[in-house]
Amino acid sequence: MAFCSTRRPGKVAAKDEMLQAILSAGTRWVTLFGKSWDLHVIEGLKTTLDENLAMIRDTIEFLRSQGRRVIYDAEHWFDGYKHNRDYAIATLKSALDAGAEWLVLCDTNGGTLPREIDRVVRDVFDSLGSNRETPLQLGIHTHDDSGVAVANALAAVEAGVKMVQGTINGYGERCGNANLCSLIPNFQLKLGYDCIQDEQLARLTQASRTIGEIVNLAPDDRAPFVGLSAFAHKGGIHVSAVEKNPLTYEHLQPEKVGNCRRIVISDQAGLSNVLAKARTFGIELDRANPACRQILEKLKTLESQGYQFEGAEASFELLMRSALEQRQPWFEITGFQVHCDKVGEDCTALATVKLSVNGTNILEAAEGNGPVSALDAALRKALVNFYPSIAHFYLTDYKVRILDGGAGTSAKTRVLAEFSNGQNRWTTVGVSGNILDASCQAVVEGLEYGLVLENQQAIALVCRVH
Repeated sequence: MAFCSTRRPGKVAAKDEMLQAILSAGTRWVTLFGKSWDLHVIEGLKTTLDENLAMIRDTIEFLRSQGRRVIYDAEHWFDGYKHNRDYAIATLKSALDAGAEWLVLCDTNGGTLPREIDRVVRDVFDSLGSNRETPLQLGIHTHDDSGVAVANALAAVEAGVKMVQGTINGYGERCGNANLCSLIPNFQLKLGYDCIQDEQLARLTQASRTIGEIVNLAPDDRAPFVGLSAFAHKGGIHVSAVEKNPLTYEHLQPEKVGNCRRIVISDQAGLSNVLAKARTFGIELDRANPACRQILEKLKTLESQGYQFEGAEASFELLMRSALEQRQPWFEITGFQVHCDKVGEDCTALATVKLSVNGTNILEAAEGNGPVSALDAALRKALVNFYPSIAHFYLTDYKVRILDGGAGTSAKTRVLAEFSNGQNRWTTVGVSGNILDASCQAVVEGLEYGLVLENQQAIALVCRVH
């Protein structure tokens, strides 16, 4: 729907150029926002309180005369209510009398708490909802500056509000808006409201991640319901319990929102973690198998050196397959060199790599806009003739963490590299005192794991055909 503000002070709504543009959009509904807080009217609009009421009334009446249906967003409503209740209520009454079908109460500054939301919403119903032929239709619009945008929206709905404004992943100015990825499952699975169909709800996690890709923002792994860690289990006792009965540590079935249970591997892991994680890789291990202890000890040793497998599960699967002698030798990197040239403002890098693939030695070079880019390009150039699918792998995220800041530029670094092939995402880790060596470890394992996935998918396809 189209979205705009009220007419300007001292203007005629029918001659306002902005409103003419809104009408030309041809939408059935228009969402209009106006001032609720006398502070904004006097200091922001530089007009009188009566003129602001007229601006709200005139704009809505004009839009209604043109056949439009109107949702009125009361900007800074809760701050206006706390500063001058009677005037804030008067702005809503002007909108309602002019023909607005919905009144949306906006916590624009995000400073209101849930118990205030509840009290104020009920007061609005009491003040404007009585003696009406049709029920008063209220909405809520919350910001997260106090960390309670979702809680405020829930409180408003429980107080009688029927429309909730929010955004996927909570994207929005400053600290963000109410996160629909949290609100929808809470409404539907906890409060019993029908918001969307069950099969749509089961695609919520996918929608969250796809939209994150579109806006090019890294996903929040700890986001409720849809985050990578929303149903993750790390401690050995937790893993053992959830394997017996998921209700012990999960508030709902992750599949309902399109997520999945995730067993996390870290230095806190026990044998239960290793066994459960192996099953997610399609590997059935017996607790009595000595390899289980070997994997656990290797894990703890590497994490003590700075590796982090909680965020790099692809590297852990490769580690596990090595211990079980199931790691296929796709290729072996025997050496690399990287040179950077800076001429004026331009800085380019040249990487040379030495590889061995099935007994064939390869020397290849490539340029990039940085050392890691050049190294990645050289590796792909060397391997693509042997493994064409590598052309479809791409780096989606690259993170560097200094592990011992007191060592300055000599500090050990940890590199996390995230890859995708358009269908799957996987993350690998490298650790070294040399950032290029750490990057090479992560990139090499990223390409290797992509080949593992391609091979597994090819085998699965053959099995389905037969």
